[in-house]
This record gives sequence, structure tokens and C-alpha cells, in this order.
Amino acid sequence: MHLTLSSEAVRNAVMTNESGQVLYKAFHPLKLGLSQGTTTIQKIKPNDDPTEMRDQFEVLAQIEWHLTTPSTFRMHGQELPSDAFIPRHGIRGRKRTFTGSDGRSYRWDMHRATVVLSRNDETRMELVRYHRATLGIIGPKRKPYLDIHPEVVHMLDMIVVTFVYIEKLHMDKERAAQRNSGGGP
Repeated sequence: MHLTLSSEAVRNAVMTNESGQVLYKAFHPLKLGLSQGTTTIQKIKPNDDPTEMRDQFEVLAQIEWHLTTPSTFRMHGQELPSDAFIPRHGIRGRKRTFTGSDGRSYRWDMHRATVVLSRNDETRMELVRYHRATLGIIGPKRKPYLDIHPEVVHMLDMIVVTFVYIEKLHMDKERAAQRNSGGGP
């Protein structure tokens, strides 16, 4: 399955399936470039009225971002601190694990140019890979997308919520590395 994003700014993106159907929307009010505030992730909900042609959405999750304390996830009527829900691992904190709705452990890895979700077991089977947009200078132009293995489509909601969190952290780490190396504003 491919889930195409309208933007690499994952906190303000619309996510569509291969048919172009909007499945998720992420919204984060801009606050002068600060990493704080709350990101709301909405999911399309089934339309009970066949005469109503507009998509209807419901709040799937919210991520309240904090600078000095763990961020907070709000899902299914619960509030969970990020360090309990998706704790960091590794010396540089580029790995985050969580337990899926199927009871299995999964791991997001932040690589230099992408993020990847795999099983957190001895197989390390890759299940989701994020592909950034390309400009079409070399090869075809494309929007950013998630390539999702059929094995985890059943927990797409959890993948989307954790991906938005991980990719935002990943982009923050990239910006910090650019600033520290003198390669950015």
C-alpha cells in the first residue's frame, strides 16, 4: 500500500491512498516556527448518509509537543507521555519503539534521509519506508509517500500517528545537524 502525502511538512499534510481517496489529515497551527503546540490527526469516517457526498473526519489522535518535557499523545480517551508510548533507544535516540495493536513490538529508525518501521525482533523485517518528494531532475517527479507492507495495514492508524511524530523528530534532528555544521540558516 502507498499512502501519499500532500507535503513533507507532515504536521500539515493530507494523506491519500492509491485511488486518491483522502484517508488522514494532519493539522498543526503555525506558531512562528516553534516546535510547540498541538498536532491534530484526523481519520476519514464512514458516511452513514448515502446522499451526503462530502468526506467526514473524526479526530484520531493529538500530539501535544513540548520542548523540555516529553510530548503527550491523546488517543482513544487516554493521554500518554511520549517517553512511555514510544520510548527512545540507542545512544543518539534515533530509534523509537512501540507496541502495536497486535501486541507486537515495532521500531522506527531515523536514518540519514528517511525513516523506516520494522519489527522489533530478530528478523528486523522492514514494514514501512518513507520516501521523500523528488523534484524530477533525476527520474520522475513524485510526492512524498509511505510504502506500507500488507502485514501491517491492519494497524494503519497507529502507523500514521507514530510516523507523524517520528518524522517531525527526524526533521528537527536534520535541521539541528545543519545548523551545527554551518550548512543552514
